[in-house]
Amino acid sequence: MNGKVSLLLGVHAHQPVGNFPEVLDDAHARCYRPFIHTLYRYPGFRFAVHFSGWLLEYLFNKYPDDMGLLREMVERGQVEMFGGGDTEPVLAVIPSRDRTGQLNALSDRLARLTHRRPSGAWLTERVWEATVIPALADAGIQYVTVDDYHFLCAGKQAAELAGYYTTEEDGRQLDLFPISEGLRYRIPFAPAQETVSFIERMTESGNPAAAVYFDDIEKLGIWPETHAWVYEKKWLEQFIEGVLASSAIKTEHFAGFRSAVPTRGVVYLPTTSYIEMNEWTLPAARAHAYANLVKQEKDHTRYERDKAFIRGGIWKNFLSRYAESNWMHKRMLTLSNRLHGLPAAQRSAELTALLYQAQANDAYWHGLFGGLYLPHLRRAVYNAIVALERRLDQVAPRTAVERRDADLDGVQEIFLHNDVLQAVVRENDDAAVIELDSYSLQHNFGDTLARREEHYHRKLSLGEHAQSQSGGIASAHDRVRLKHAITLSVPGHLGRRPRRTGGSAALPARCCARGHRRRVPRKPAPGPVTQTNLSRRQSADGALPVRRGAHRPLRHATEPGHAERRRVSRALRA
Repeated sequence: MNGKVSLLLGVHAHQPVGNFPEVLDDAHARCYRPFIHTLYRYPGFRFAVHFSGWLLEYLFNKYPDDMGLLREMVERGQVEMFGGGDTEPVLAVIPSRDRTGQLNALSDRLARLTHRRPSGAWLTERVWEATVIPALADAGIQYVTVDDYHFLCAGKQAAELAGYYTTEEDGRQLDLFPISEGLRYRIPFAPAQETVSFIERMTESGNPAAAVYFDDIEKLGIWPETHAWVYEKKWLEQFIEGVLASSAIKTEHFAGFRSAVPTRGVVYLPTTSYIEMNEWTLPAARAHAYANLVKQEKDHTRYERDKAFIRGGIWKNFLSRYAESNWMHKRMLTLSNRLHGLPAAQRSAELTALLYQAQANDAYWHGLFGGLYLPHLRRAVYNAIVALERRLDQVAPRTAVERRDADLDGVQEIFLHNDVLQAVVRENDDAAVIELDSYSLQHNFGDTLARREEHYHRKLSLGEHAQSQSGGIASAHDRVRLKHAITLSVPGHLGRRPRRTGGSAALPARCCARGHRRRVPRKPAPGPVTQTNLSRRQSADGALPVRRGAHRPLRHATEPGHAERRRVSRALRA
């Protein structure tokens, strides 16, 4: 071996805005706390960390002792904090002014909580578009990490990716570090020594080389089997000690490597994300065709050679694939325009925070995790949208009736509102009420989701059970685990008649792996029930029955907020 390879290792911690507190606490107990405490014992092991803003704030408030260790590791030079969008938005799908604002919001939060402003940033879901470069640079960000796949799609070869490259847009420049797919699939799933040996083989003769890893910290404790594997069976300790004992590896910060080693040149990356995401963005039928093509190439041992030229879709496809996601997105964009149209003195921190909450990514898409299918994540976005709209109406009133094509689908929508309610009616043959907002409750009663065929549904009949081939554990990407037995009596029936549901439909159990956990269905509490025909329909997430057409859980007269709901109901009838 010639020289040493610099291990640039980073972990990304995130929970969706709107997730349940008990899920956050469980994630901390099984992952964040043991990770922090383990790394604290090895001050010579340098690494980088990114937390989404609201999660970081929650953990510092609830677990100050644990997070105090993280701050101490930052101050002693062991940890490099990474920035990003404060509420974890996909930067490419929000306005440029909001990109800069989100980036600055998290940098300010990091400066307050960890006493350091970041130079590097995490890109949500590694979604890359060149249009994000100016906002990143204007917010003081000098470098980001993206997948090595991004570089392969630009014509680079794997042997050229042991350093970082520079790109530019609109007069600003940004450095790009390629995340190793080989490391991403090995940490923590392969045995620790096998992973260390893989890193050692990444040295280059005569050139400073970097082995780059930056991925979800939830893989180290929350994904299936990983808590026992990583902490109880000591995978993390074995990995750290193996790296520190290796004569071929040194751990470094991204900032340190960048300051000591020059860029490998200029590069221009295409719009893309990681390989799995590009498949998830496709409608089921096209995803089947894509998966078949990938399998064909793997069967013929051509895939590794040609995978850069076998691409799926882009992240924005989720907005055209799911009408519900597109509607939320266009509502958010309208409110962003209204907010930034106010005089600066009226753009309060409260209004800005609500806009940023509405930009949180998780409820806008669906892949390995529940995402769009989870009603509490959509509810968090709508809570912010409705609350922001109410406050904007108070400072800059709208007309009582508006007519426009809000979601760009070629059909006009009519917005009818007063200071209590808003109804949005689609102006077509159905005249459907597609949104029904209560401003006092900050709630959209029209928040439903059509049931669709998804690509992974075809795996249900295969009974796949992934196993590691090397003595490690299987990644969640390779698992199919069913929470309950599922019988598909009519093949393909899920896609024939879309139906509206309040929650998730036919989601595999793995959708909860990141902490997007659904609550266990509970029986209705004793007491009077105010609606009839209870047995005809049930919400897809197993909650209380819902009335056909309303698609919302039944409420009991003793429940908090019942009087307010009755007032809203009377206003509707009036």
